[in-house]
Amino acid sequence: MSFYLSFGTVLLLLAITAPTALAFGFAGAAAARSRLLPVSLLGRGYIAIVRGVPDIAFFLFFVIALDQIFEWTRHQMLCPDWDEPVRQGNDFIVCQAAKLPLGTAPQWVHETYGFLLAVLTFAIVFGAFAANVLFGAMRAVPRAQIETAEAYGMTRQQAFWRVLVPQMWIYAIPGLSNLWMVLIKATPLLFLLGVEDIVYWARELGSSKTPRFTDYPHGDWRMWYFLALLVFYLAFTRVSEIVLERLTVRLSRGQATAEGAAQRRAGA
Repeated sequence: MSFYLSFGTVLLLLAITAPTALAFGFAGAAAARSRLLPVSLLGRGYIAIVRGVPDIAFFLFFVIALDQIFEWTRHQMLCPDWDEPVRQGNDFIVCQAAKLPLGTAPQWVHETYGFLLAVLTFAIVFGAFAANVLFGAMRAVPRAQIETAEAYGMTRQQAFWRVLVPQMWIYAIPGLSNLWMVLIKATPLLFLLGVEDIVYWARELGSSKTPRFTDYPHGDWRMWYFLALLVFYLAFTRVSEIVLERLTVRLSRGQATAEGAAQRRAGA
């Protein structure tokens, strides 16, 4: 049952991470377009973190960094009388009240906290990728349309929300589609982040002998378990491709793109 439920864990991760990462990405892309230099540098710096660093390094760094940031914040609030340094050599030590989760918390709290850290890490990392895609999509919208909107009396903010944002999605959808596929394929990283996902249970249940299941010896079934994961991911990506194709057709209506022109010719 844990193996079956772990599929729900992966789907829940995708359901939460995708919109959260898109929100991070939209905020980063909008910040990169800002006329305020500090805001623009912040947005461009966030976009730049996707280049040159392997994804796994991002994931392992952010999980540790976020955990320590949360505990340090709680430490400053809950233990103001603490007179020892938090950094003691290679150790990061906070008071017991600041630890997340508390040592007395039930197991499900520990698992939920680990999962939420993983979700936030995925959202930050893939949000940077999404910001890069959305920033390029915003620049792809013809500048003349923004100028026309401003000539009709729209403010910069009104032109952004009423003209630029509705039209940028058709330019962003190819990159976001690829990013969604990469996100699906990145979900096995949950295993490296300590979450008991489908890869963890496939290894545990498929191995001939593991510390967790010594009472039920069997042959090495890992190939069959991982074959089931292969079929699951192939089926899920195929369904995603169908949905994304339909979404592309929907967003192309009335747009000055090849797909939009083809729709107009078909309807003529």
